[in-house]
Amino acid sequence: MFDGILFDLDGTLWNAVPQVAKSWTLGLEQLGIQRAPVTAQELFPCMGMLLPDIVDQLLPGLPPERMEQVIAHCCKVENEYLARHGAELYSGEEETLAALGKKYPLFVVSNCEKGYIEAYFQGSGMGKYFTDFESAGNTRLPKSENIKLVAWRNGLKRPVYVGDTALDRKSAEEAGVPFVHAAYGFGEVGGVPTIQSLGELELLLEKLDR
Repeated sequence: MFDGILFDLDGTLWNAVPQVAKSWTLGLEQLGIQRAPVTAQELFPCMGMLLPDIVDQLLPGLPPERMEQVIAHCCKVENEYLARHGAELYSGEEETLAALGKKYPLFVVSNCEKGYIEAYFQGSGMGKYFTDFESAGNTRLPKSENIKLVAWRNGLKRPVYVGDTALDRKSAEEAGVPFVHAAYGFGEVGGVPTIQSLGELELLLEKLDR
């Protein structure tokens, strides 16, 4: 039997891209950086990437010391904005998490910056369903290592990772953890167990456990 479910965040538990675009536009304005407003269309291809890579896409050629300032300030603005306003949850999310939580401990592992998962918990009200979480911003480790870290400190022997991108699949494989593709999210992944909605996950896991 699976003994825990680890979730990616963006594209798996919520779609915060429009809100992130608004908050980053505000953050860059506050820093006096002149550029057109950040758009959701710009950010969609960046979902799942590490923050330095995202900033390099938005502001190519930015000096390293300036990049650190941009990341620190814009992430602070972003986390505050999302904690207040929330973002789009996927259909049936609370019901699904409540049902899954009766069978498995639930976790979040994301490549986001420190504070972003906590902003999801606060802005969505879903934090009560999760046992533990980890992010690249907390540990400065790749997602595969954070998956292993969460599994280790919670004593998981056979967890499963649910995510929406090829990077999520690669990270799960590197961590030695089965992967389920959330096809309703941002990425395309072939040849793996797939759900078209979050509500399909419980039944799929039951089938995989037989």
